[in-house]
Amino acid sequence: MPVLLGLLGVLGFSFTLPVTRVAVEGLDPAFVGLGRAAVAAFPAAVLLAIWRERLPDRATLARLALVALGVVFGFPLLSALALRELTAAHSAVIVGLLPAATAVMAVARAGERPSAGFWVASGAGLAAVLGFAASQGAGVSVADLLVLAAVALGAIGYAEGGALARDMGGNRVICWALVLSLPLTLPIGAVAAVAGGVDAPADAWLGFAYLAIVSPVPRVLRLVRGARARRRGQDRPGPTGAAAAHARLGCRVLRRVGRRRDPDRLAGGRGQRRGDAAGPRGPGKTPHVAEFGAGHRLLALIASPG
Repeated sequence: MPVLLGLLGVLGFSFTLPVTRVAVEGLDPAFVGLGRAAVAAFPAAVLLAIWRERLPDRATLARLALVALGVVFGFPLLSALALRELTAAHSAVIVGLLPAATAVMAVARAGERPSAGFWVASGAGLAAVLGFAASQGAGVSVADLLVLAAVALGAIGYAEGGALARDMGGNRVICWALVLSLPLTLPIGAVAAVAGGVDAPADAWLGFAYLAIVSPVPRVLRLVRGARARRRGQDRPGPTGAAAAHARLGCRVLRRVGRRRDPDRLAGGRGQRRGDAAGPRGPGKTPHVAEFGAGHRLLALIASPG
């Protein structure tokens, strides 16, 4: 059962970057990054009320603030900002460092001394990702650095969440992090929505709904459980965590199997990645996609090259 839950968490997390890319094409990235946490905070509050949870003590609140910094603010906001410039596939390669980064933060926090192989593998992974980012265009971009910062903050949050989960349970950790962040995520998200506008395509709103309802809790619980395992001495990233980046890329490839390949659409997608406005994703450019409903268009955009 734990492996099955981990795989389900990987699957839910795998769609996060592609769906975020779809959402930020029509909505303000600050609204996408923080507004989704504000929405998720309301069912989290209901769960805490059902469980009759009391407000944690000051020491626990400080630790929950660290969790929120990483998993409520840092990773969602910075990745949404980066995905205005990067493709989801490009970002997925960098975010593939997250399980290893979480392991590093967990063992550092616990004062453990993992094997030399662990550090060599972690350093090699970082070097490979930086080399990949530098090979795409004119070196490492600001957007690449935003994703790396998102990974670092996310790893801090997950590692602290793993430590807290030993005392209060992973589900309560993420619920409290979301609820305690609401006084900030709600007003900031509302201001960003007003400033950026809410007149967005249905695809963008469906993406936002997925991020707010489907994505947060399963993926955080998966990594919190992984951090708990590493706190017990298992300093290697688990296979389900390592599979997340491959699943993010795979979900895009599988959606393209059997789809009619439109040369104009593919050329337009390549132009968009270079900042070229010659390839908009409007109905006139993608008649085979526009014939379907918003849900089909969302999945088609997830599978598109951009």
